[in-house]
Amino acid sequence: MQIDPNTGFLERYSCLQLASNLVEQAGESGQSLAALWIDLDRFKQINESFGYDGGDSIISLIADRLRETIQGDVEIGRIGADEFICFASNIDQDGAEKLGIELLRAIEPPLTMGDLRIRLTASMGIAVLEPEESASEFLERADWSKNTAKKQGGNRYVISGNEPVPSHMGIIQAREDLEVEYLLHTALETGGLQLHYQPILGFNGDVLSVEGLMRCTVNGKNLAPVRFFPVAEKSGLIVRLGEWSLLQGTRQARHLSKAGLGTTVSINVSRGQLSDSGFAEALHAAIILADVEPDLIELELSESLIMDASDTVQANLRNARDIGVSLAIDNFGSGFSCLANLKDIPATKMKLGRAFTMTLPQDRRSMSVVKSMVQLGQDLGMTVIAEGVETKEQMETLRELSVDGIQGYYYARPMDVEALSTWLTDREHS
Repeated sequence: MQIDPNTGFLERYSCLQLASNLVEQAGESGQSLAALWIDLDRFKQINESFGYDGGDSIISLIADRLRETIQGDVEIGRIGADEFICFASNIDQDGAEKLGIELLRAIEPPLTMGDLRIRLTASMGIAVLEPEESASEFLERADWSKNTAKKQGGNRYVISGNEPVPSHMGIIQAREDLEVEYLLHTALETGGLQLHYQPILGFNGDVLSVEGLMRCTVNGKNLAPVRFFPVAEKSGLIVRLGEWSLLQGTRQARHLSKAGLGTTVSINVSRGQLSDSGFAEALHAAIILADVEPDLIELELSESLIMDASDTVQANLRNARDIGVSLAIDNFGSGFSCLANLKDIPATKMKLGRAFTMTLPQDRRSMSVVKSMVQLGQDLGMTVIAEGVETKEQMETLRELSVDGIQGYYYARPMDVEALSTWLTDREHS
């Protein structure tokens, strides 16, 4: 069972495993079982007001209150970023309702954040296990009731009746997400993850770096990154995937260096990793463990991270630069970058999103935007790379716009580390 470090409760995947075990036990013993799904109301405003560090502190305080409230045969877990679930055995509907009221009341007392006092409420769905009901059906009813409470304005609970939950697209999507989440856990445990590397080249043909792109294969089934990354973000697995990438990327950077093919390896890091105060220490440990030079490692940051000016994120980025690791801002221009924060990010590389390069050279507006972004990046001392380059015309246009390098299918597709070694060797000898 995996434990959420911020609350000490079971994390999402372990909650699902526990639900399956408890439903099976209840079916064998004939004991009653209730699920109480709790979703904190308007928690997005908390994160926007106090940052992710402040949000984590509040989640920890709420977890302490819930822990002090439960007693007897009750298990509790953190099933989402701002969601908890309680499983109560040997309890009927009246008992579940009483427990639900106590939990909601425990959340209500004001919290102090700096010089502000805030009051939280929650929406709750309660379901009591029905005969012959599966764990997924049981959880769907609790989730459906929680969402109903949310739609009714929050700060309330809704008890699920015996009526079936409507089979709508949201539930179909939820089931598919659970399957993807299970496959990701399996991949982490069985070696189903790989990094494939796509080279980044200057216009003189020099290899500037290679970007590690995660691939996931389980039981012969390939999961597309566009499918599994959103699930990983939502479930919290993105942090474990990021930790795996960091260890794998540093080891393979060392492998390439020992083979005389040393080039900078760029590793994607998530908001969850950079929001952890222990990230810089984990980064340093991965570099030491791999016995690789720090200047062969680059961290790629999503553009949205620029908007998060939390002290923890800023400190982690500064510490990474202090030990010699370089930083790249990925997919720049695709979101809503805060330019006031951009100047404070100690990045050495800016990567322009493929949304701009794919319309070149036909779209004159895109050319103007790219020209401005190139000027901005270079004025800030960054190397500017264009992503998603697929044609000779795009490459030549970007060279005319003074871009420093390109990445895309025009030069090379992503490849595993063995194929990359061969590709780099062939280029050296050509």
